[in-house]
Amino acid sequence: MMHRIGIAVVGMGWMGTQHSESYLQVPKRFAFSEIVPDLVVCVDEVEARARAAQSKLGFQRYALDLQDALNDPEVQVVNICTPNNLHLPVALAAAKAGKHIFCEKPVGRTPEETEQIAAAAREAGVLSFVGYNYRWAPLVQYAKQLIQEGRIGDITHYRGRFFAGYATNPNAVLSWRFQSEVAGLGSTADLLSHVTDMAHMLAGPIRRVVANRETFIPKRPLATPGEGTHFTVRTEGPMGEVTNEDYVGALVTFANGAQGTLEACRVINGPQCEMAFELNGTRGALRWNFERMNELEVMFSDGADAPEGYTRLLSGPQYPFHAAFNPGYGVGLGYADLKTIEAFQFLQSIVNGKQGAPGLDDAAAVARVIQAIQKSWDSERWENV
Repeated sequence: MMHRIGIAVVGMGWMGTQHSESYLQVPKRFAFSEIVPDLVVCVDEVEARARAAQSKLGFQRYALDLQDALNDPEVQVVNICTPNNLHLPVALAAAKAGKHIFCEKPVGRTPEETEQIAAAAREAGVLSFVGYNYRWAPLVQYAKQLIQEGRIGDITHYRGRFFAGYATNPNAVLSWRFQSEVAGLGSTADLLSHVTDMAHMLAGPIRRVVANRETFIPKRPLATPGEGTHFTVRTEGPMGEVTNEDYVGALVTFANGAQGTLEACRVINGPQCEMAFELNGTRGALRWNFERMNELEVMFSDGADAPEGYTRLLSGPQYPFHAAFNPGYGVGLGYADLKTIEAFQFLQSIVNGKQGAPGLDDAAAVARVIQAIQKSWDSERWENV
């Protein structure tokens, strides 16, 4: 039985394009599911961008107004890829219209906005999903299995980080991500939200935090509205103030007693996209880095007979989701494949009529950690989540 699901994508920048392409891949990679995503309408306030997206991606039509998508009975899903300041009004309108919601992280500009969006979806009875795509790497899913099976024992240490040097160049333009009125928080929302979600999935809820922050590059060249991305560089023209943080770091205590650190920076030299974790338990250890996403390092301990160091595993069809993309051992997947897995998981939850993870309630749990981090910046002491 075929399951056709009508989709509206709102915001047709790089991420909106990535989501749209991911939906198109679902019938090819997960044909057994018989899920057929229909790209009904792409919505963007910049007409040239909306028109180009329709032509490139095969949407039935484009629109400049969200209401066009909300009024369409063929649209079952509203997929939100706008700048953060539009997430709240778009999500609230989608929930009111009874549409299922996929929202890119960090969902709201503030923890309070995220909680409001999650509550609206819950009240409306619609299903939701959030773009924490790094959790879908096959070897990350395998790491989760090892933890659930008890192979690592009780978790004692967790270190999570996201070091992405996309803004290391001081001439990287002042995109919306650097403006608190549009993005809300900086690296905390953009990067640490991923780190926190991964920590929740692997090590469990966080009980308390103590944190600090820093803005290393206070001014940047102004961006041209509707053009480029946060990777765009400009060497001339007027400058504007950066109004959120480049760096955030936190010590954390997990509810299970594990100790850890969470850290993120967008202006660091060296790492390019180092979304990573290192996890230690009473019976073993795991470590993974997105820059080498098709590798997982594992160590299993049996007390005195513990081996020295880690063993490196390479992704292959024996690990979750890998075989949907290729049958090769050591033949790697990439970022776009993780977004395809993510899209499939969301659409499958709609077919099953059951809320999947990570949904908006999971994003709200991340937001509560971020809220405690913000409090700690001001109090300069431990804050409970």
